[in-house]
Amino acid sequence: MIAIIAVIVAATAVGFGAEHRWRAGAEALSRRLMSTVLWVLMPLIAFFNVGTIEFDESVGGGIAFGYVSLAVTVAAAYLVGTRVLHLARPSVGALMGVSTFANTGYLGLPFAAVLLGFDQIGNAVAYDTLVSSVALVTVGFSIGAAFGTVAERPRERVAAFFTRNPPLWATLLGLLAPAALTPDWAIDASRVVVIAILPIGFYAVGVTLAAEAEEGAARFPPPLTAAVGWAIGLKLLLPPLVMLALSRALIDVPDAYYSQAAMAAGINNLVIAHAYGLDRALTAAAIAWTTFVVVVAGAVLSLL
Repeated sequence: MIAIIAVIVAATAVGFGAEHRWRAGAEALSRRLMSTVLWVLMPLIAFFNVGTIEFDESVGGGIAFGYVSLAVTVAAAYLVGTRVLHLARPSVGALMGVSTFANTGYLGLPFAAVLLGFDQIGNAVAYDTLVSSVALVTVGFSIGAAFGTVAERPRERVAAFFTRNPPLWATLLGLLAPAALTPDWAIDASRVVVIAILPIGFYAVGVTLAAEAEEGAARFPPPLTAAVGWAIGLKLLLPPLVMLALSRALIDVPDAYYSQAAMAAGINNLVIAHAYGLDRALTAAAIAWTTFVVVVAGAVLSLL
């Protein structure tokens, strides 16, 4: 846990400082790194992990509840963004993303191991792969295409969804690929790649936070605006509450599903924001604040 916290803090600080020192160079590097994540790293992770999950009643029920919680959250975020906050379209899309799609991989998996025990890792992986990853490359990228600035007409938005979504194609190929194409060593290597995304993503978060600071003044932590506050509440409270309600009413689910549902906003939201033109400032601020809350809560719980 300490190592994870150290990487998050260090990468964010490096990105924040680099933007103020080199500006254009730091932002150009951030864009290149985000493109690498989108076009290389995320497809590799999706291809080698999506076909490794085995179902049982508890896992299957939890997966279904996960999708219900995501649907409820994305709908609530849309209503808050349009009816309560009256945000611009790219900001509505950003709010929907950061409220819904969590960092269940390189943050959620270590949390499950530390807080719940290593026997919960398999369940945490199932949630990450079959809920977070699949929803991200379908619903998440669809939100980017629908609410971003890369296209205006419906036909252009549909085209953007398919042409700017390599993880989707990798996921489909991974489901169809024979076991011989996904050996254990490749799966293990892809999970090392997951860890490598952590410093890349938080470097980009730091750069974005610094670039979006008002009048060039360094502001960290980022401003806690009304939109960011709503993102924090929606992301950290609504999905686990929906998961808990469904579990109590229908079927018990693994404990890891609750921690995964309550995980911080995922860095991949920033990849979508870069690719489709969503509100990067709101995205980066929500990632930073929800990560801070989850890391502090996790550190406290690990000491109990």
